[in-house]
Amino acid sequence: MASIILASPITNTAGNAVNLLAGNFQLLAAGICLIIIAFILVLMVKRIIVNSILGLIAWALIVFVLKIDLQLIPTLVISVIFGLAGVGAVLLLKFFGIPI
Repeated sequence: MASIILASPITNTAGNAVNLLAGNFQLLAAGICLIIIAFILVLMVKRIIVNSILGLIAWALIVFVLKIDLQLIPTLVISVIFGLAGVGAVLLLKFFGIPI
């Protein structure tokens, strides 16, 4: 019995809040904008993750298959953060003899 009495004011408050928000076009516009922003962020994050994975794979191939002596931590971090461009930059630095 007590739970029914306590739930009634909560239900009334939630119902009133929904009635106030229904038909609010600013709320609809804000919701659509948030959905679009989330969609764009997901697309950007996918590209960043793919680029990082490709950089890691390229780094591993260079170090383990081609047996090019690179410092472990700095070159790995550069390769993961900047992807294939980072691997290319590390190889150029190694070619010109510039220490990392």
